[in-house]
Amino acid sequence: MSAAPILITGGGRRLGRHCAERLVDDGHPVIVSYRRERPELEAMRSRGIVTLPADFSSEAGILDFIARLKGETKSLRAIVHNASDWAPDSFGDDAGADFERLFRVHMLAPYLINLQCRELLEACGEPQRDIVHMTDYVARKGSKRHAAYAASKAGLENLTLSFAAMFAPEIQVNAIAPALIMLNQGDDAHYAERAKAKSAMGMVPGPGVIYQSLRYLLDNRYVTGITLPVDGGRHLR
Repeated sequence: MSAAPILITGGGRRLGRHCAERLVDDGHPVIVSYRRERPELEAMRSRGIVTLPADFSSEAGILDFIARLKGETKSLRAIVHNASDWAPDSFGDDAGADFERLFRVHMLAPYLINLQCRELLEACGEPQRDIVHMTDYVARKGSKRHAAYAASKAGLENLTLSFAAMFAPEIQVNAIAPALIMLNQGDDAHYAERAKAKSAMGMVPGPGVIYQSLRYLLDNRYVTGITLPVDGGRHLR
Protein backbone atom coordinates (compact mmCIF):
# COMPACT_ATOMS: atom_id res chain seq x y z
CA MET A 1 0.00 0.00 0.00
CA SER A 2 1.23 3.49 -0.86
CA ALA A 3 0.22 6.83 0.62
CA ALA A 4 0.30 8.26 -2.90
CA PRO A 5 -3.04 7.89 -4.70
CA ILE A 6 -3.77 5.92 -7.83
CA LEU A 7 -5.47 7.90 -10.61
CA ILE A 8 -8.13 6.19 -12.73
CA THR A 9 -9.47 8.26 -15.60
CA GLY A 10 -13.07 7.53 -16.50
CA GLY A 11 -13.44 5.97 -13.08
CA GLY A 12 -17.03 6.87 -12.31
CA ARG A 13 -18.74 3.83 -13.78
CA ARG A 14 -18.42 0.23 -14.94
CA LEU A 15 -14.83 -1.10 -15.05
CA GLY A 16 -13.28 2.11 -13.75
CA ARG A 17 -15.58 2.28 -10.77
CA HIS A 18 -15.09 -1.39 -9.96
CA CYS A 19 -11.31 -1.03 -9.97
CA ALA A 20 -11.46 2.18 -7.93
CA GLU A 21 -13.57 0.57 -5.22
CA ARG A 22 -11.46 -2.59 -5.14
CA LEU A 23 -8.31 -0.49 -4.73
CA VAL A 24 -9.91 1.33 -1.81
CA ASP A 25 -10.80 -2.05 -0.30
CA ASP A 26 -7.12 -2.94 -0.59
CA GLY A 27 -6.12 0.24 1.25
CA HIS A 28 -5.07 2.49 -1.63
CA PRO A 29 -6.15 6.13 -1.88
CA VAL A 30 -7.80 6.74 -5.26
CA ILE A 31 -8.57 9.70 -7.50
CA VAL A 32 -10.96 9.27 -10.42
CA SER A 33 -11.89 11.53 -13.28
CA TYR A 34 -15.44 11.56 -14.59
CA ARG A 35 -17.20 13.11 -17.56
CA ARG A 36 -20.72 13.57 -16.17
CA GLU A 37 -22.15 13.73 -12.68
CA ARG A 38 -23.81 10.44 -11.71
CA PRO A 39 -25.58 9.29 -8.53
CA GLU A 40 -22.96 6.60 -7.90
CA LEU A 41 -20.22 9.22 -7.61
CA GLU A 42 -21.62 10.35 -4.26
CA ALA A 43 -21.29 6.82 -2.94
CA MET A 44 -17.68 6.76 -4.13
CA ARG A 45 -16.98 10.07 -2.40
CA SER A 46 -18.43 8.69 0.81
CA ARG A 47 -15.72 6.01 0.65
CA GLY A 48 -12.97 8.62 0.39
CA ILE A 49 -12.46 8.48 -3.38
CA VAL A 50 -11.56 11.89 -4.78
CA THR A 51 -13.58 12.73 -7.91
CA LEU A 52 -12.45 15.30 -10.46
CA PRO A 53 -14.58 16.31 -13.47
CA ALA A 54 -12.73 16.15 -16.78
CA ASP A 55 -13.45 16.84 -20.43
CA PHE A 56 -10.90 14.99 -22.54
CA SER A 57 -12.62 15.89 -25.83
CA SER A 58 -10.45 19.00 -26.20
CA GLU A 59 -6.80 19.78 -25.52
CA ALA A 60 -7.86 22.68 -23.31
CA GLY A 61 -9.99 20.31 -21.23
CA ILE A 62 -7.09 17.87 -20.86
CA LEU A 63 -4.69 20.58 -19.73
CA ASP A 64 -7.26 21.98 -17.31
CA PHE A 65 -7.64 18.54 -15.75
CA ILE A 66 -3.88 18.15 -15.36
CA ALA A 67 -3.65 21.51 -13.61
CA ARG A 68 -6.44 20.62 -11.18
CA LEU A 69 -4.93 17.17 -10.57
CA LYS A 70 -1.62 18.77 -9.59
CA GLY A 71 -3.54 21.02 -7.23
CA GLU A 72 -5.09 17.95 -5.62
CA THR A 73 -1.99 15.79 -5.11
CA LYS A 74 1.78 16.12 -5.16
CA SER A 75 2.42 12.47 -6.03
CA LEU A 76 0.86 9.43 -7.71
CA ARG A 77 1.50 5.73 -7.24
CA ALA A 78 -0.03 4.86 -10.63
CA ILE A 79 -2.07 6.22 -13.52
CA VAL A 80 -4.73 4.00 -15.10
CA HIS A 81 -5.98 5.43 -18.40
CA ASN A 82 -9.51 4.03 -18.50
CA ALA A 83 -11.44 6.98 -20.00
CA SER A 84 -13.06 5.84 -23.23
CA ASP A 85 -15.77 6.62 -25.75
CA TRP A 86 -17.33 3.57 -27.45
CA ALA A 87 -18.66 5.58 -30.38
CA PRO A 88 -19.65 3.99 -33.71
CA ASP A 89 -18.43 5.46 -36.96
CA SER A 90 -20.42 8.28 -38.50
CA PHE A 91 -20.51 8.90 -42.24
CA GLY A 92 -21.81 12.44 -42.46
CA ASP A 93 -20.22 15.86 -42.22
CA ASP A 94 -19.23 15.21 -38.59
CA ALA A 95 -17.11 12.13 -39.31
CA GLY A 96 -13.82 14.04 -39.08
CA ALA A 97 -14.79 15.77 -35.87
CA ASP A 98 -15.89 12.47 -34.37
CA PHE A 99 -12.55 10.87 -35.23
CA GLU A 100 -10.66 13.80 -33.71
CA ARG A 101 -12.68 13.48 -30.48
CA LEU A 102 -11.79 9.81 -30.16
CA PHE A 103 -8.15 10.62 -30.86
CA ARG A 104 -8.13 13.18 -28.06
CA VAL A 105 -9.88 10.92 -25.55
CA HIS A 106 -7.91 7.75 -26.29
CA MET A 107 -4.51 9.10 -27.32
CA LEU A 108 -3.92 12.79 -26.65
CA ALA A 109 -5.19 12.70 -23.06
CA PRO A 110 -2.95 9.76 -22.07
CA TYR A 111 -0.03 11.27 -23.98
CA LEU A 112 -0.23 14.66 -22.25
CA ILE A 113 -1.06 13.22 -18.83
CA ASN A 114 1.88 10.82 -19.02
CA LEU A 115 4.30 13.58 -20.00
CA GLN A 116 3.09 16.23 -17.60
CA CYS A 117 2.40 13.93 -14.63
CA ARG A 118 5.66 12.01 -14.79
CA GLU A 119 6.89 14.23 -11.97
CA LEU A 120 3.98 13.12 -9.77
CA LEU A 121 4.91 9.47 -10.29
CA GLU A 122 8.58 10.16 -9.60
CA ALA A 123 7.61 11.93 -6.35
CA CYS A 124 5.80 8.83 -5.10
CA GLY A 125 8.75 7.49 -3.13
CA GLU A 126 7.75 3.88 -3.78
CA PRO A 127 10.03 1.37 -5.54
CA GLN A 128 7.33 0.74 -8.18
CA ARG A 129 5.39 3.34 -10.18
CA ASP A 130 3.00 2.34 -12.98
CA ILE A 131 1.08 3.60 -15.97
CA VAL A 132 -1.60 1.29 -17.35
CA HIS A 133 -3.38 1.94 -20.66
CA MET A 134 -6.79 0.31 -21.11
CA THR A 135 -6.92 -0.55 -24.80
CA ASP A 136 -9.28 -3.05 -26.48
CA TYR A 137 -9.32 -6.40 -28.26
CA VAL A 138 -10.34 -4.61 -31.48
CA ALA A 139 -7.08 -2.61 -31.52
CA ARG A 140 -5.47 -5.57 -33.28
CA LYS A 141 -8.45 -6.97 -35.13
CA GLY A 142 -10.13 -3.79 -36.37
CA SER A 143 -13.86 -3.18 -36.43
CA LYS A 144 -16.46 -2.83 -39.18
CA ARG A 145 -18.59 -0.40 -37.17
CA HIS A 146 -16.06 1.24 -34.87
CA ALA A 147 -13.05 1.87 -37.12
CA ALA A 148 -12.15 5.22 -35.53
CA TYR A 149 -12.48 3.75 -32.05
CA ALA A 150 -10.30 0.75 -32.96
CA ALA A 151 -7.67 2.93 -34.61
CA SER A 152 -7.38 5.28 -31.65
CA LYS A 153 -7.14 2.36 -29.23
CA ALA A 154 -4.43 0.86 -31.44
CA GLY A 155 -2.59 4.16 -31.17
CA LEU A 156 -2.84 3.96 -27.39
CA GLU A 157 -1.45 0.43 -27.50
CA ASN A 158 1.54 1.72 -29.48
CA LEU A 159 2.06 4.55 -26.99
CA THR A 160 2.50 1.82 -24.39
CA LEU A 161 5.70 0.73 -26.13
CA SER A 162 7.04 4.25 -26.53
CA PHE A 163 6.39 5.34 -22.96
CA ALA A 164 7.71 2.05 -21.55
CA ALA A 165 11.02 2.69 -23.29
CA MET A 166 10.99 6.40 -22.45
CA PHE A 167 10.23 6.02 -18.72
CA ALA A 168 12.21 2.87 -17.90
CA PRO A 169 13.42 1.81 -15.42
CA GLU A 170 11.74 4.20 -12.98
CA ILE A 171 8.17 3.84 -14.29
CA GLN A 172 6.58 0.73 -15.78
CA VAL A 173 4.11 1.23 -18.62
CA ASN A 174 1.78 -1.56 -19.73
CA ALA A 175 -1.64 -2.07 -21.30
CA ILE A 176 -4.68 -4.25 -20.74
CA ALA A 177 -6.75 -5.21 -23.81
CA PRO A 178 -10.21 -6.49 -22.82
CA ALA A 179 -12.84 -8.04 -25.07
CA LEU A 180 -16.35 -8.66 -23.69
CA ILE A 181 -16.25 -8.16 -19.92
CA MET A 182 -19.68 -6.86 -18.93
CA LEU A 183 -23.06 -6.58 -20.61
CA ASN A 184 -24.73 -3.21 -21.03
CA GLN A 185 -28.09 -2.35 -19.57
CA GLY A 186 -30.67 -3.40 -22.14
CA ASP A 187 -28.64 -6.23 -23.69
CA ASP A 188 -31.05 -9.14 -24.07
CA ALA A 189 -30.41 -12.86 -23.72
CA HIS A 190 -30.01 -13.34 -27.48
CA TYR A 191 -27.28 -10.68 -27.63
CA ALA A 192 -25.57 -12.19 -24.61
CA GLU A 193 -25.44 -15.65 -26.18
CA ARG A 194 -24.03 -14.29 -29.45
CA ALA A 195 -21.45 -12.26 -27.55
CA LYS A 196 -20.34 -15.22 -25.43
CA ALA A 197 -19.97 -17.39 -28.54
CA LYS A 198 -17.21 -15.10 -29.83
CA SER A 199 -14.69 -16.35 -27.26
CA ALA A 200 -13.30 -19.79 -26.51
CA MET A 201 -14.30 -19.42 -22.85
CA GLY A 202 -17.92 -18.67 -23.75
CA MET A 203 -18.69 -16.46 -20.79
CA VAL A 204 -19.27 -12.90 -19.56
CA PRO A 205 -16.66 -12.82 -16.78
CA GLY A 206 -17.52 -9.55 -15.03
CA PRO A 207 -15.19 -6.72 -14.00
CA GLY A 208 -13.24 -8.76 -11.47
CA VAL A 209 -10.97 -10.15 -14.19
CA ILE A 210 -9.87 -6.63 -15.07
CA TYR A 211 -9.01 -5.87 -11.47
CA GLN A 212 -7.03 -9.10 -11.27
CA SER A 213 -5.10 -8.04 -14.38
CA LEU A 214 -4.51 -4.54 -13.04
CA ARG A 215 -3.38 -5.95 -9.70
CA TYR A 216 -0.88 -8.21 -11.49
CA LEU A 217 0.70 -5.23 -13.23
CA LEU A 218 0.72 -3.07 -10.11
CA ASP A 219 2.39 -5.84 -8.11
CA ASN A 220 5.01 -7.05 -10.61
CA ARG A 221 8.29 -5.11 -10.69
CA TYR A 222 9.67 -6.86 -13.79
CA VAL A 223 7.01 -6.25 -16.43
CA THR A 224 6.93 -3.28 -18.80
CA GLY A 225 5.96 -2.59 -22.40
CA ILE A 226 3.41 -5.40 -22.68
CA THR A 227 -0.24 -5.59 -23.64
CA LEU A 228 -2.09 -8.10 -21.50
CA PRO A 229 -5.07 -9.61 -23.39
CA VAL A 230 -8.15 -10.30 -21.29
CA ASP A 231 -10.36 -11.73 -24.04
CA GLY A 232 -11.34 -15.26 -23.03
CA GLY A 233 -9.39 -16.75 -25.91
CA ARG A 234 -11.27 -14.77 -28.52
CA HIS A 235 -8.30 -14.98 -30.87
CA LEU A 236 -8.88 -18.74 -31.03
CA ARG A 237 -12.24 -18.37 -32.77
